[in-house]
Amino acid sequence: MDWLHSIENPGLTGLVEILILAAVFYFLVKFFRGTRGAAILTGLAIIFTFLMVITKFTNLLILNWLLQKLMIYLALALIVIFQPEIRRALARLGRQGNFMAGKARRALADPIADAVLLLAARKTGALIAIEREMETRGIQDTGTALNSEVSAELLASIFYPGTPLHDGGVIISEDRIAAAGCVFPLTQTDDLTSDLGTRHRAAIGLTEETDTVVIVVSEETGIISVAYNGSLKRGFDGPRLRRMLTSFLSRDGGANGFLFEEASND
Repeated sequence: MDWLHSIENPGLTGLVEILILAAVFYFLVKFFRGTRGAAILTGLAIIFTFLMVITKFTNLLILNWLLQKLMIYLALALIVIFQPEIRRALARLGRQGNFMAGKARRALADPIADAVLLLAARKTGALIAIEREMETRGIQDTGTALNSEVSAELLASIFYPGTPLHDGGVIISEDRIAAAGCVFPLTQTDDLTSDLGTRHRAAIGLTEETDTVVIVVSEETGIISVAYNGSLKRGFDGPRLRRMLTSFLSRDGGANGFLFEEASND
């Protein structure tokens, strides 16, 4: 039980270790906050801490020793539980910068918005992902490569019912429509309302793994939604959609999240 003695008499080295552990725990909580694994992490921490304290002060030495040995298996269990979040973090660490700045990139806001508003007025389902800094080559490979100029007419025609590529997602990379008919990964979160269908789950799922912005048009209601960073905001009208797209297509990533919140809560 040397580690318990160290906690009771930490010394300088012990204080440094406690500060490091506190910092690690803080960033873990901050990273997982709002994810489906946050409640699991909190519950495990409370239960494990409670058992360790109880077994120490009641002199249940064998049970305390067993809990220490179980920490190894607990670490493996956490890796399995938080696999989606860990994969997302690693993907962001290894991202490659391909974000295209300047007027050419921001000019895409108008044709994209025009197409989305047209599709919404017709209640035509649509799923459009705009690539930012992280590449989506693996997702593009699930669809049909296009490498076409971005235009409202082409985007609207892709999602026209009955066309070969309408039942899938479009990915815009740099200033081109890279692929259509793509299969996006579905989110595994259980916090979504029952009126959100497969398109919305796919939009959230892709933004959980990449830094893309995904626009969804509901086939049933024509409501325009935008997913980013694992979060979905609904009820965008024309002006707010254009304002949001202009911000996301600029290079200033610091303002993007703010405008995303502002545009969806007006």
